[in-house]
Amino acid sequence: MRKIAALILAGTRAEGDGLAEAHGVSHKSLIEIGDQPMLTRVVAALRAAGIKRIVVSTNDARVRHLAIGQGCEAMAAEPGPSKSVAAAIEIIGTPTIITTSDHALLDADMVHDFLDSAPEDADVAILMAHRDRVQSAMPGSARTYLSFADGDWSGCNLFLLRTERAQAAVGLWQMVEADRKQPWRIAAKLGLSTLVMMLFKRLDLQEAISRLGLRAGIKAAMVPANNGLAAVDVDKESDLKAVRQKIET
Repeated sequence: MRKIAALILAGTRAEGDGLAEAHGVSHKSLIEIGDQPMLTRVVAALRAAGIKRIVVSTNDARVRHLAIGQGCEAMAAEPGPSKSVAAAIEIIGTPTIITTSDHALLDADMVHDFLDSAPEDADVAILMAHRDRVQSAMPGSARTYLSFADGDWSGCNLFLLRTERAQAAVGLWQMVEADRKQPWRIAAKLGLSTLVMMLFKRLDLQEAISRLGLRAGIKAAMVPANNGLAAVDVDKESDLKAVRQKIET
């Protein structure tokens, strides 16, 4: 693979962010964990993985300042993650690895494992963690899981857009983004047979992602995470407490 870039999503929700407000910062990625803002930890993990070009998508002035101070590029975020990705990829190109600014436990090994395991012929790859891996790494962690024939899976906020064809996945992302809490609706859009297979748990996650890719005219692949911590981001106070305990003890 030729030189890879990284995009860190640090947009702001239209309804605001209660976690940031509770900690007196303008954006939750500025909350410190182990004496470092979360954004700094994410940038450091990507740098340690050998990624030199890092772009931060944000509309927060303080996040932008922090990003530039760490040698990253900064660009304006669009409404919603998928639109921000679409705008960024027009400038960055591919291959690009995408993550979020609240991925505080991200490390170089997770990035290397993901990139090494992503099929070379895939236009898009998505890292997912099995429930068993997540609970083994952080017992009691409350995550959102999608149930398939091969078990329950949680997203890891780590994506690879490998080829130019991957840009076709952005529209697909918008569809998934809208229905991410109701996977049966995603399956329904793929046809009756897919919906039936999912309802009766006869469809495994890899096949589901492959079918989603085919809908967009690309090859999409799921990569299972070796480290369940890859599925842990910081959305709420309990997440922050658990991540701090993991890092600071």
